[in-house]
Amino acid sequence: MAAPRPEHTTATRANHLGDFTVGRRVLLLVGLAVVIGAVSAVVAFALLRLIGLATNLFFHFRVDTALTAPDSPHRLVILGVPVLGGLIVGLLARFGSEKIRGHGMPEAIESILTGGSRVQPRVAILKPLSAAISIGSGGPFGAEGPIIMTGGAVGSVLAQHLKLTADERKILLVAGAAGGMAATFNAPLAAVLLAVELLLFEWRPRSFLPVATGVATATVTRYGLLGSAPIFGVPAVHLHLDPGVYLLCVVAGCVGGVLAVLATNLVYLAEDLFAKLPVHWMWWPAIGGLLIGIGGLIQPRALGVGYDVIRDLLTGHAGLSLIVGILVVKTLIWGLSLGSGTSGGVLAPVFMIGGALGALEARVFPQVGPGFWALVGLAAVVGGVMRSPLTGVVFSLELTHEWSALLPLAIAATAGYGLSALVLKRSVLTEKIARRGHHLTREYSIDPLEIMFIREVMSSEVVTLRADSPLAAVTATFLSPEHVQVRDRQHRQRLYPVLDTEDRLVGVATRRDLLDAALNPPQSGTVRDIMVADPVVALPDETLREVANRLATSGVTRIPVVDRTDASRLLGVVSVGQLLRARLVDVREDQHSERILRLPRRRTAPAEPVAG
Repeated sequence: MAAPRPEHTTATRANHLGDFTVGRRVLLLVGLAVVIGAVSAVVAFALLRLIGLATNLFFHFRVDTALTAPDSPHRLVILGVPVLGGLIVGLLARFGSEKIRGHGMPEAIESILTGGSRVQPRVAILKPLSAAISIGSGGPFGAEGPIIMTGGAVGSVLAQHLKLTADERKILLVAGAAGGMAATFNAPLAAVLLAVELLLFEWRPRSFLPVATGVATATVTRYGLLGSAPIFGVPAVHLHLDPGVYLLCVVAGCVGGVLAVLATNLVYLAEDLFAKLPVHWMWWPAIGGLLIGIGGLIQPRALGVGYDVIRDLLTGHAGLSLIVGILVVKTLIWGLSLGSGTSGGVLAPVFMIGGALGALEARVFPQVGPGFWALVGLAAVVGGVMRSPLTGVVFSLELTHEWSALLPLAIAATAGYGLSALVLKRSVLTEKIARRGHHLTREYSIDPLEIMFIREVMSSEVVTLRADSPLAAVTATFLSPEHVQVRDRQHRQRLYPVLDTEDRLVGVATRRDLLDAALNPPQSGTVRDIMVADPVVALPDETLREVANRLATSGVTRIPVVDRTDASRLLGVVSVGQLLRARLVDVREDQHSERILRLPRRRTAPAEPVAG
């Protein structure tokens, strides 16, 4: 028999649904994020001091933790120290943990995607140590990548000691990573945006609230350790902005995007070349260190973190030789040495390279304000390299507090991001993940399964069975050639709700169950003997996503749909194929082009008849 058609209106409201799915458990994550944020700020402070200590030991032969430039009057020191630092990093990676290789963010992303957000505790120690040695020995890297990995390790290790899900471990890992980044650069909003654009792979209150809490805690803690002033504060000046300047920002953004593409390709070209060397990868950082030393001989200020150089570029105090030297030498030694697998971050070098590009453009573009074009170039290259334009804009603003440059920076970062996205499939952050056999998409959109209800796709006319019907008679009917039409419907349906004498749902039987009974005919028995009692069911006002998750966890492909107020009242059956209809709608909207409105055609007057 066929189940009665459900009686409901399309305007039925699903009162159990809301804008977000968030429970009180998020408060636990928020509380943990406070601790993680504070610890990550202390770790960031310690890493900066460790970099200063390493730099002073390597280049100035003294014990001091203040950040200083890695320079020396002795050319042999400039050439040899980076090699020594690379050798130490290679040994730490070989005999400590290979996870310390690289600039940190791909490793953090990979642990989130494939490792259940589990980071080895020793990484929390070895990563900052190796980064301090690499940067302190003249490596042209930043501290942000290692601190992101280290802060993430702090969050992950704490989470691993608690009974949490993999998603909750991910949230705490990202809270530590973003907290460390905010404490390093005094850029809390940019840290949150980077977490959203690159690390979380979702935009939900359950993740945003703990991450924002961790970032805020880390930033406040930083104020007591490192102060609250912007890292590269520039003097407040009036910017002479006009339409021509905005157009040139597009040009600067595109040029920055080109440089971002070249720099990204350089990193992975270097990685490919190092992979062809007939030596163990442990020696690669030392070879990269030799390249760094050669670059240091050409332009010593290209070595190290280079905060002082970035400050000179953004305040308009850099000379042409420094600008060109940084643009060429820094790009080359950064890309080549990073490809060697040493430890160091990408943001500070990208800041310096982008700032140098903008400072060079300022020699041609009209004067807008001191360091304006350097700031625009910085945002453009960050947008192109990181493929995170919002982060690039906000980062630039928080680093300098040049809030009046918001629109020019947005234009430049968007142009750089757009060109990079069109030309390159992967960014410098994700190419390494792809090379390890994983796929990462950074396109976020609303899942169509979240916005369609089961009542919109379910089958309401279904074949049902009676629980007390003799099984022999049912199987005979199931196989009878005299019921072709019924058999066709049965074979398409494959799941048969079982009803009692009062039309209440008491179980389900599958096509396989009936075929098994037909091939091994029982002497007696009813449908009740082969049915599955208390089956998994769906409700008409549930979203397709909810039911898809239920099908996945229960291991079935079809389930009956019942009334929310009366679970024994059958409304229909829904299958995996019907759930995919929402995907078909999404594909059609994405690929099918059509013209909705047309311009009205001008009517022409009929020709006058010719007399004659």
